[in-house]
Amino acid sequence: MSEPLKIAIAGLGTVGVGVVRVLHENGEEISRRCGREIIISAISARDEKRDRGIDLSNYTWFDDPVDMARDAEADVFVELIGGEDGVAKTSCEAAISAQKSVVTANKALIAHHGTDLAVEAEKNDLGLAYEAAVAGGIPVVKSLREGLAGNRVTGLYGILNGTCNYILTTMRETGREFDDVLSEAQDLGYAEADPSFDVDGVDAAHKLAILASLAFGCQVNFDDTYVEGIRHISALDIQYAGELGYRIKLLGIASSSEDGIVQRVHPCLVKLDSPVAHVEGVYNAVVAQGDFVGSTVYEGKGAGEGPTASAVVADLVDIARGMKSTAFGIPASQLGPLSTVPMDRHVGSYYIRLMVRDRPGVFADVAGVLRDEEVSMEAILQRTHSPDESVPVVMTTHDVEEASMMRALERFAQYDTVVEQPRMIRIEPLSL
Repeated sequence: MSEPLKIAIAGLGTVGVGVVRVLHENGEEISRRCGREIIISAISARDEKRDRGIDLSNYTWFDDPVDMARDAEADVFVELIGGEDGVAKTSCEAAISAQKSVVTANKALIAHHGTDLAVEAEKNDLGLAYEAAVAGGIPVVKSLREGLAGNRVTGLYGILNGTCNYILTTMRETGREFDDVLSEAQDLGYAEADPSFDVDGVDAAHKLAILASLAFGCQVNFDDTYVEGIRHISALDIQYAGELGYRIKLLGIASSSEDGIVQRVHPCLVKLDSPVAHVEGVYNAVVAQGDFVGSTVYEGKGAGEGPTASAVVADLVDIARGMKSTAFGIPASQLGPLSTVPMDRHVGSYYIRLMVRDRPGVFADVAGVLRDEEVSMEAILQRTHSPDESVPVVMTTHDVEEASMMRALERFAQYDTVVEQPRMIRIEPLSL
């Protein structure tokens, strides 16, 4: 058997402890598969004395992960600290300078600095692996980079954040409002105390930027991703979506055309027969479309100790086997600049909900705005008079350019008969 692969782990939260557990409990089987042992030589975290429910006494302790990245006797530096900058970035740079490959679960780091880190790693003939950064235990990174290597990927979409999917699922099942379900998700540990990254779509956008780079051979570019979260989704919208034959999902969508690349994260109405409509709770799903393979679907748990630790160890196994893959499918130095298509040029259909005073002439005003902006209605739902004299008017449209739709919404909001901010959700015609 070959010499052991020695690793140093920075960060001993849920995922870090999970990696230690996987290597402890499945170490013998992992060694058989690799032809060599994977052993932990050093660890680093904020608090050495904290009880993490697992024996860490046999490993060299470093208070500073940057010192560990530079000085530990290790072949691979495993970064599980989190955050796009700061010590996570500095320690990974130090590890590469010290001739250590890097394995990370840090999607923010890869979304913002993945291209630069990959260039430096490849200059030093080292690995940069990040399977755990996207969709937890679903091997979507390897699938795009290796399994679909013979295809031109034309597009991908998916549910990339389990917290949002849990919230939207629970709202639909219980009829409760967003704030109530978010509070429950926090109590259950599905949402952070500050849930902004999740519910505002940032977490999903980090993952989408990574997947788009893999799919289209472009530099990782988070900044040009359109991002919209789910705070504005109401139980009423979910109810009407159901009546119209849809479910509401927060999706990350990326596609490539002659005009450029689209990267967008936002709530969508999806038909019940779409591949992601029945992916519920904290589960994630990704659908990738290749020119020869067609559509491929990947589904599983997108977070948590077990799934994420499993993905980290899978990257370590590849390195232990001597398998060398470029981080993004092609040499990082050859990743092209990302030319993006502005969101206002998006063409699609829309769900619109207006809360209006039940007055004569309201529909004439609405119809006039739609006529002026060349928006064609496909269907309309209206409820009867309510005690507070406001009624919901729900419309779906035929395909129209988003710029026209946004102008129409701005005009709706100016009428004194419209008593709430108009709500708009894009309808996505997804299929296998």
